[in-house]
Amino acid sequence: MKKEILINSTSDEVRIAIAEEGKLTELFYESPDLSRNVGDIHLGKVAKVMHGIRAAFIDLGFPQDAFLHFSDMDTNANDYSLLGDDDDIDDDDEDDIPQSNGKPAYYREKPLPSNIQRGQDIIVQITKEPVGNKGVRVTTKYSIPGRYLVLIPYNRRIGVSKKIYNFREKRRLRNIIRPVLPEGFGAIVRTVAAGQDENLILNDLNQLITAWNEIQAKMKSSKAPTLLYKDASTMSSVMRDLFRDDIAKITIDNKKLFRTIKNYVDDTSPEFSDKVEYYSGKAPLFDVRNIEKQIEESMNKKVWLKNSGYLVIETVEAMTVIDVNSGKYAKSRDQEINSLKINFDAAKELVRQLRLRDIGGIIVVDFIDLYEDENKRKLYEEIRKEFRRDRAKVTVLPMSDFGIVQITRQRIRQSILHRMSNQCPMCSGTGRVQSNMSYITEIERWLQRYKGGSGSKFIKLKVNPLIFNYLTSGFINKILRLCIRYRVFIKLGVDEKLPLTDFKFLKDKTDITEEYSM
Repeated sequence: MKKEILINSTSDEVRIAIAEEGKLTELFYESPDLSRNVGDIHLGKVAKVMHGIRAAFIDLGFPQDAFLHFSDMDTNANDYSLLGDDDDIDDDDEDDIPQSNGKPAYYREKPLPSNIQRGQDIIVQITKEPVGNKGVRVTTKYSIPGRYLVLIPYNRRIGVSKKIYNFREKRRLRNIIRPVLPEGFGAIVRTVAAGQDENLILNDLNQLITAWNEIQAKMKSSKAPTLLYKDASTMSSVMRDLFRDDIAKITIDNKKLFRTIKNYVDDTSPEFSDKVEYYSGKAPLFDVRNIEKQIEESMNKKVWLKNSGYLVIETVEAMTVIDVNSGKYAKSRDQEINSLKINFDAAKELVRQLRLRDIGGIIVVDFIDLYEDENKRKLYEEIRKEFRRDRAKVTVLPMSDFGIVQITRQRIRQSILHRMSNQCPMCSGTGRVQSNMSYITEIERWLQRYKGGSGSKFIKLKVNPLIFNYLTSGFINKILRLCIRYRVFIKLGVDEKLPLTDFKFLKDKTDITEEYSM
């Protein structure tokens, strides 16, 4: 499959698009407001330990404390979420790892979760960006990714990506790393290391060890909370992790950025140097390659399929729900055949949309009902096949009797919808606003409760500017009528931050809205 990386740069933002056969499948942004922090290593301070949920909250100096689950403090090295699609690895034989009490030595290298106490300093690495009101998720399983290797401190494991199929090549790579790897360090050999010169791999290893030594030196002279290590930017991480044999071309529309990337490729992977191209056309690169239109479509709830069917994608706090609709499609007289065809097209498109929109967590898909077990099995296999292109970890369950397919997809960063848009200040994200009559009724009920107490006759009411115009329209406006009816003096004011559905009452500059609410 032909894959291409397209990079569009402006004065404030860099956009990186991954296209497969001309279709946009992944999109990355880099700007001052969207800085990447996954992979960063911090010296934090334990703010709270909650044994009831087996977790601790770590102060990193962010608005919300970081979340550290006890399972992310275990020394079991089978899960490294920062490794992208290289985390599917073959380990060394257990005989190659020093044993202690029947267990490999690396199981004893880290403190047990029960040792963690409030107020102590702790080194953590960010594995997931903040989502909504939740802070970043962190781990104590540190890993520093390079171009060809991932360095794993406090571990003596040497693993090789399972995507390197040649046994002799795996052995060659292990033999390169094992003699020079310092005591107490482990490493994972990435897919792109296959066939590479020994000097390139060793140079990568030396850079990673230097980076870890700098982290330790900074840790000794720093006070929590502080940043110890800044991982690569979005641009650098894409070049490091995604530029491989399956990439046919990388096109950049900024000359300075083109030279930077060209020099990086010449140094690390000279065999790919001819694939880097500079775009000098007058029309915007993303317009010429039809990327801009696909980005706009990714913001819509409705996604059309080529056979006139469509998907409806709705994301709520707990999950993402996708509904598959047939539209006017009826090519065959057999309903089962029509349903299977639409479901197949929907499976291909929904996987692309999940990757493009970067949707993670629980995903529930309501496919068109299939009655034959064989067709349900075919659809299940088709979904799994499409997800093989996805770098995130995905679990898919077979179709239920209700035609529902349940999916979980690894969430590392915010979805594209949250990165490119803000919550509507009018409706607070619900998509609906209260009717004018209901709004007035709510204010009147509040006044009834207020007058039922011992409240002052002088209060101030703040509303959205649009509501202000509605309340003050007419010769005898609605506020004046309320003042007469409830014998209070209401001074009306404007608060642009208030949604259309909210209001705020104040007495002597103190908010009293909640005091007299239900």
